[in-house]
Amino acid sequence: MGKMGLSNLGIFHTVIGLVALIAAILSFIRYGKVNLSHPTGKIYFFGTVTTSLTALGISKHGGFNPGHVFSILIAILVVVAFFLYARRKGNNASRFIENFCLSLSFFLSLIPTVNETFTRVPIGHPLAKDITDPLIGKTLLTLFILFIVGSVYQFIKQKRINKTIHA
Repeated sequence: MGKMGLSNLGIFHTVIGLVALIAAILSFIRYGKVNLSHPTGKIYFFGTVTTSLTALGISKHGGFNPGHVFSILIAILVVVAFFLYARRKGNNASRFIENFCLSLSFFLSLIPTVNETFTRVPIGHPLAKDITDPLIGKTLLTLFILFIVGSVYQFIKQKRINKTIHA
């Protein structure tokens, strides 16, 4: 175990997860969504699937736990989004679901990311004592509000795109 109590699998999981989250943020900045037709979206998809699967082999508390359920849900969301993306020919309504699934998977990925980061960093004096710390709650509430605002933005933007295609 390393300084932060991470196994080799935990380190791999963390690195791939961070790369996926950074790719998603870059895609959000450039396209207003996780865009699976561009490299950042593909990195997010493959990184998130890998991170979700590796999370199943990690457990601080032993056995199957809520974190594993989160991982499975996140994997399902990105796979559904990818399926919709791959089969989108002429079905613009599916873009709404695709965008929402990818945004929700991103938000859900941030919950364990914030919990783990705030309870481990900085080493020796973490920002939060445990997951019940108010700082974690406030941070997650802020991220949830951003998720809602971003989802509404994506819906409006997609509606405009769909109108121009059908006009």
